[in-house]
Amino acid sequence: MNSYVPEKTYDEMFDPQGQARPHYASLQNFFGELGAEELQRRRRAADLSFLHQGVTFTVYGHEDSTEKVFPYDIVPRIITAREWNQIEEGLKQRITALNLFLSDIYHVGKIIKDKVLPAHLIYSCRHYLRQMRGVKVPKNVYVSIVGTDLVRADDGQFYVLEDNLRVPSGVSYMLANRKVMRETFPTLFSKYEVRSVDSYSQALLMTLRSLSNLHHAEPTVVVLTPGIYNSAYYEHALLAREMGVQLVEGRDLLVHDNVVYMKTTSGLRRVDVIYRRLDDDFIDPLAFRPDSALGVPGLFNAYRHGKVTLANSIGTGVADDKALYAYVPQIIKYYLKQDPILPNVQTYILTDPKQREHVLANIDKLVIKAVGESGGYGMLIGPHSTKKEQEEMAAAVRKEPRNFIAQPTLDLSQAPCQIGESLVPRRIDLRPYVLYGEKIRIVPGGLTRVALKEGSLVVNSSQGGGSKDTWVLAEDKQ
Repeated sequence: MNSYVPEKTYDEMFDPQGQARPHYASLQNFFGELGAEELQRRRRAADLSFLHQGVTFTVYGHEDSTEKVFPYDIVPRIITAREWNQIEEGLKQRITALNLFLSDIYHVGKIIKDKVLPAHLIYSCRHYLRQMRGVKVPKNVYVSIVGTDLVRADDGQFYVLEDNLRVPSGVSYMLANRKVMRETFPTLFSKYEVRSVDSYSQALLMTLRSLSNLHHAEPTVVVLTPGIYNSAYYEHALLAREMGVQLVEGRDLLVHDNVVYMKTTSGLRRVDVIYRRLDDDFIDPLAFRPDSALGVPGLFNAYRHGKVTLANSIGTGVADDKALYAYVPQIIKYYLKQDPILPNVQTYILTDPKQREHVLANIDKLVIKAVGESGGYGMLIGPHSTKKEQEEMAAAVRKEPRNFIAQPTLDLSQAPCQIGESLVPRRIDLRPYVLYGEKIRIVPGGLTRVALKEGSLVVNSSQGGGSKDTWVLAEDKQ
């Protein structure tokens, strides 16, 4: 790693003087002893392992091929025990407050009556579903699976960039990364006490079972997928297999007398819990989009009557709307009487005329995001945009200001990545996965996503990003 030259931003591996941080010292020595040729050989072995496992994702809109092997970098990202403890406590606080918020706005609406946040911001959100008003959710858990995106800024502090509360994806890549890393560098794990992520699938199963309204020793759990053409189908199949439950499509289920059944070769079998990987709009053609061929007719009515559990609940998207994100610190303070452990990124609400004019006057310096988009779509990164792109975005903001928010252009932390035969700095983020059932479970790690394109700040796989294995240390090295 002698040829590695950090850029002038926070580097995960090296301090400002160019010295390896204490928790990276053994890794630096190990890679130095391997040499470039051996590192390349192991990189090819890792790529082959991903190919044989079928670890893929889908890129929509590409003419050549949609199915891609997920890009992977062999230099792990290491998080100290102290850093992880803060992340874990902050995520527990956040998911607790957001569940209380969802329960409140779909029932009493006390936070609206107390004018903690503007009512129009909730009711104008396209993910706020009036059909959920007054619906009793099993165990009062609206969000049971969360993928929260964290970034480390140049001050070394972790910030929450956004919450993914609907059908968060990517956990299969976290599991695949760890498996490949063990195969590629078996001796390296002996130099570090890395906490395991292997328990995720069983933790997910326990969480789903704990949400069942029915008092069975082993409730019947299924994973509901849109099908093989979905971008995350590999993940749906992997999680179903590792949990030992059925992977089903909408056509495999039916509803009779508000009870959900799965079609099997031995007849109908009642379903108690559905881990659904379909968006709200498509889940039931009788309640939402009538043209949906992916969902289950009558499923929402069964859910509303408490005959089946859906994870996550319908209507949770209102709490991860990017405009509502700006108010999460107030939401935490309101429900928990606590200050946020993990801070938000400064966010401009563009329905406010003063904030909107400030943003439009500084559009070349800020990031503008569509509130309902994900995957890096609907976004303008001011410093990396053209004048034409800025003008088009400004026109869109003026036309529908509720559909956008703006944030400062964050100088995301960087980490060494092997690109070709060289180790070069690339920007990264972190998506830990939180499970909320009878208790909150967080596997120690997450998906570190990498902006593999030089100079890019966009880590999404749909925009050319990849990932790294994320190591959380059992204890900090002095």
